[in-house]
Amino acid sequence: MNKQSLSRRTVTMSLIATALSVVLGGFSAQAAALKVVATTSLVADLVQSIGGDRVAVTSLMGPGVDPHLYKPTAGDIIKLTRAEVIFYHGMALEGKMGDLFARLSRQGRSIHAITQNLPPEEWIVPEESPQHPDPHVWGDPRLWKTCALKVQQVLVQLDPEGKELYLAANQQYAQRLEEWMAWGKALMDRIEPSKRILITSHDAFNYFGRAFGLKVVGVQGISTASEAPLADIIHVVDLIREQSIPAIFVESSVSPAIIRRISEDAGVQVGGELFSDALGASGEKGSFESRSWDLGTYAGWLGHNVSTISQAMVPSNAP
Repeated sequence: MNKQSLSRRTVTMSLIATALSVVLGGFSAQAAALKVVATTSLVADLVQSIGGDRVAVTSLMGPGVDPHLYKPTAGDIIKLTRAEVIFYHGMALEGKMGDLFARLSRQGRSIHAITQNLPPEEWIVPEESPQHPDPHVWGDPRLWKTCALKVQQVLVQLDPEGKELYLAANQQYAQRLEEWMAWGKALMDRIEPSKRILITSHDAFNYFGRAFGLKVVGVQGISTASEAPLADIIHVVDLIREQSIPAIFVESSVSPAIIRRISEDAGVQVGGELFSDALGASGEKGSFESRSWDLGTYAGWLGHNVSTISQAMVPSNAP
């Protein structure tokens, strides 16, 4: 074999070795990702936003699934037992899964409620059930930042090598939440003050209302497990007529039947569908004015809801 052939063979072998290194390195990086199971789509998106490529996240509940009523399947239990870390919302949002979470914790599983660090003074506690704080804290981006910090802390503890990435991701995420909140407030400020009453299927928007300056009326209360009494429906119809509320809203994870009935009885339009307890479909896009979003993300949840409310509640001839 002459020197020229030997040289070509050496170059070829070097290229093959480099290619194998890249491929094997890719498999190694993929294998190194933390196997995470999250209960709701909101929790899964939060973990993915902080963890980036260092986590492989599986969500038990997809778009439009009601976490109040969700019962884990045999497949869910297998996923949970195979996970390296489990994130759930907490505050009894996943009402049918409490016993399972307790059992997994007793088994020594790494399982964490993202709401664990929320200070009690920030909770909204209904008068009719003071032992059960309202769990829908993602409606307030400021509280969602606290939940993001909890995720960051757990990931750093489990994967110290990714600490700088997790800290940087959380800082960027917090900044984006501030920007979205400022934009959302500006949209809500366009609504006439006396009309800033948000009427939906159930009380999923109390934190949202507190953050964005809206009075919230949920026909069914905090949980979707019970039906609204007739007296409550009549009260809402009277409120709509007295305040001349321009629109009421159905929710993506709750039956629209009650809201449609109220719409007919009160003669008010259904202003659109809001995302309440779950995100939309990943990859489905939305936009309003200067902003756009993926409905399968928290930014999409927020952007879709504030823009839908604003468009339905603000007269078309308003400045």
